[in-house]
Amino acid sequence: MQCPSCHNEVAPQATFCGFCGAAIAAAPAGGPAAPAGYAPVGGGAYAAPAAPPIAPAAGGLSENAAAAIAYITIIPAIIFLVLEPYNRMRLVRFHSIQNLALCVAWMAIWIGITILHVVMHFIPFIGVLFLLVDLAVSVGFFVAWLICILKASKGEYFKLPIIGDFAEKQANS
Repeated sequence: MQCPSCHNEVAPQATFCGFCGAAIAAAPAGGPAAPAGYAPVGGGAYAAPAAPPIAPAAGGLSENAAAAIAYITIIPAIIFLVLEPYNRMRLVRFHSIQNLALCVAWMAIWIGITILHVVMHFIPFIGVLFLLVDLAVSVGFFVAWLICILKASKGEYFKLPIIGDFAEKQANS
């Protein structure tokens, strides 16, 4: 019997091809007669080749993946700065510190805008102006965060203005 996908010989009772893994249609109850000239290799019953064993991952995350994951929230960044194999990787340390600094800057600017809005609330239509400012700042930080994730996943040291210099200094120490 042949596999319909790869045309390798399979055992008559097989439901899946041992070579490509494709499903084999079930044979009728009596089973078809072997085609003329068919002789199984080895003279006996057909044994499907054993699948190679799956080796466990020995090193955990790659350096690029860990650097990109550090930007997801502040929690992975803190974990990567504490855990042993990652806190020795300069790229992961740099991006973890830069993410923490970016989150602190984002929060500080957001608090500053909120305080300024509360102080100036008596001016007519100031709410619309602060809505636009808050939207622009949020979009700016989001774009910077997204660029950092993409650059970190490529293994690049992308430095944000001011924050990047601080992160580089801390990662090198």
